[in-house]
Amino acid sequence: MRARYAAYAVGEAGFVFATWHPRTRPDDVTLDPDLMWTGLRVDRHGEDWVEFTASYVSRGVAGGLHERSRFEQRAGRWVYVDGEVD
Repeated sequence: MRARYAAYAVGEAGFVFATWHPRTRPDDVTLDPDLMWTGLRVDRHGEDWVEFTASYVSRGVAGGLHERSRFEQRAGRWVYVDGEVD
């Protein structure tokens, strides 16, 4: 989870794509160049899920993303499956 956030923050779309479950990932991951991620807070977590709040600035306006993400283990590593955004 934290590694995926860091990948979004530094613009590593390839890492985001590689850590997304093949069953649910899009054909291409394009990151928004006007979005600057500024912080991550893990609110709660379980065995295969993480609820978090990520803060960002987009075109000078601060915002936040609250999501409960689901993960699944594949070949010994955790991959993102999907999430519910509030």
